[in-house]
Amino acid sequence: MNVKAYPLRFPEIKIDVVQARRRARKGHVAFDLGRHLTFSTAALESYAFAQWEPVIYDAMVVAAAIEYGDRTLKRSPRGWARRISLRIPVHVPSRWSAPDVSAALHDALGFLTGDYWTISFVKRSGLAPSPSQNYLQLPVKTQAVLAYSDGMDSRAVAGIEGATLGDQLVCVRVGSKGDRSRSKRKPFTAVPYAIAVSKTSKETSARSRGFKFALISGIAAYLTDAREIVIPESGQGAIGPALVAVAHAYPDYRNHPLFTKRVERFLNVLLGKPVRYVFPRLWNTKGETLREFAAIANSSAWATTKSCWRNSQWSSVNGKLRQCGVCAACMLRRVSVHAAGLTEQPDSYVCTDMSAATLRDAVDPDFKRWNAAFEEYAIAGVLHMDHLADMADEDARPAVRRHACLLGPALGLSPKDAEDRLAALLQRHAGEWKNYMGSLGARSFVRKWARTEQ
Repeated sequence: MNVKAYPLRFPEIKIDVVQARRRARKGHVAFDLGRHLTFSTAALESYAFAQWEPVIYDAMVVAAAIEYGDRTLKRSPRGWARRISLRIPVHVPSRWSAPDVSAALHDALGFLTGDYWTISFVKRSGLAPSPSQNYLQLPVKTQAVLAYSDGMDSRAVAGIEGATLGDQLVCVRVGSKGDRSRSKRKPFTAVPYAIAVSKTSKETSARSRGFKFALISGIAAYLTDAREIVIPESGQGAIGPALVAVAHAYPDYRNHPLFTKRVERFLNVLLGKPVRYVFPRLWNTKGETLREFAAIANSSAWATTKSCWRNSQWSSVNGKLRQCGVCAACMLRRVSVHAAGLTEQPDSYVCTDMSAATLRDAVDPDFKRWNAAFEEYAIAGVLHMDHLADMADEDARPAVRRHACLLGPALGLSPKDAEDRLAALLQRHAGEWKNYMGSLGARSFVRKWARTEQ
C-alpha cells in the first residue's frame, strides 16, 4: 500500500508595524499606528502616574500588534498552529531585544496561543505621545491590583478581597466596558487602546486576549508599585479550559497559572520589578465564590453581571440584550447560581426554559437569530460542563495527575498537594453539575445531551 505524505504547512503572515507615512516592506502586511491603532486620551490618562515611562507606551503597542496578528490570520481547518512575524518600532530596541526579555516574551506568547511567533524590534521615529502631566495619585499605598471585567467572578472576588484590603485593592478594567463614572478621576478605567481588524479576515479564537489583559494588569501593578495581581477566576474557569480541550483546539491557558508564571518572568525582566499573579479562588468553584460574595451584606450585585460569550448581535430579543444561556460560560453561570442557592429571572437569557424537551422549545419565541450555529454552541456548552465533570472519575485520574505535576510548581505546591486539591475541585464541580441537571427534570434537553448519570 502506498501512503502519500503531505508536507505540514502552517498559515503564515509577516507584519511590519509602521508609523505615519511609512510603508511596510515587500511581502509584509502593514499595521499602521495611525490607522489601525487608536488610543483613548481619557483612558490613557487614567494610567498617568508619576513614573510614566515610554516603555509603558511601547508595551501597549506590542500588545496591540500581537492582537492584530492573532486576529488577522485565520487558523487552518486542518490544524491549529500558525507562523506570525512582527517587526515593531519602540523607543529603546535594545531593551526589548535583550535575550532574557525576548526569550520570556516568546515563551509566554507561544505557550498561550499555540503559535510560532517571531518578534523583532527597531528604533521608532520620535517620541510617542504621553498622557497629560496632570498625574493621578492614589490616596493610599496599593497592595494588589485586580483584573476586572464585567463578569461574575471579578465582581464577586473584588467584593470578597475588597472586604479585607479596602482601598489597597485597585481594580484594573480589562473588559470591553469602561468605568463611566465622572464624579472623580479613577485609575485604570478602561483598556486604553483599540485596534481595527478587517471583518473578512477575522480569526475568532483570540487567544492573545489573555496576553493583552495580563500585560495591562501588569502595567497597572508597575505604576502603583503593587506586588500582586489578583486573577478572579474560579478553578473551573482557570483550569477547566486547559484540562478539557475542544476538538483539535490547543488548550486554553488564558487564565491559567502556567501562563501567568511566564508573564511574571517577562514583566520582571522588562520592567525590573517583581510582580506575582495570585489566584485566591483557584480551588473554589464559581458557585462557592458566588455564595460567599452574596453573603456579604446580602449583596445582589452579581445579578447585573454578564458572563455570555455572545455579543448583542446574537443575543438580543426585541432589541434588548440578553445572555444566550447555553454557551459554556452561560452554562457555568447557571450551574453556579443554582449551587449558590440563588435564582435569576428566566428572561435574563435567550433560553428561558432549560427544562424544555428540546433546545428550540427552550428559546424565547421572539428570538430571531436561531440557526444551526446556535445549537452547536449549546451542545458545546453542555458537553464542556459534562466533560469537566467526567474528570472527577477515577478513570481520568492519570490525566489529572499529569496536569497537577505541571501546575504544582507554578503555585509552589508539591505535585501530590496539587493533585489532591485539583481532584477535590473536580469532585465538587461534578456534584454541582449533577445537582443542576437534576433540578431541570427528566425531560430536559440538557439531560439528554449529557452523559453524567442522575
